Amino acid sequence: MDHLLLILGLAIILALFWQHRKQTEVARMAIERYCNKMELQVVSISSGAHKLRDHQGRWYRHTEFAFEFSALGDDCYQGRLIMQGMRIMDVQTQAHRM
Repeated sequence: MDHLLLILGLAIILALFWQHRKQTEVARMAIERYCNKMELQVVSISSGAHKLRDHQGRWYRHTEFAFEFSALGDDCYQGRLIMQGMRIMDVQTQAHRM
């Protein structure tokens, strides 16, 4: 019985890790698409906060990704992308030069 629980726990951890990898890939593509549309250059992308509930108390996997971008090549600004599950909810960027 102990081995069965250990295998089940390991399977859950692996499933969560796999989902996070897929979520990271979706976020990376969305950030690159957004920056291309706004004529910005992506500098870096990092995974941020993870939550299991949204601000209204509903159960969702809520993840924020932070990214840095450049408008003219010699500057650096920050932005963030918010996801619920595999859906992009919002992209926010600092005010930047055009």
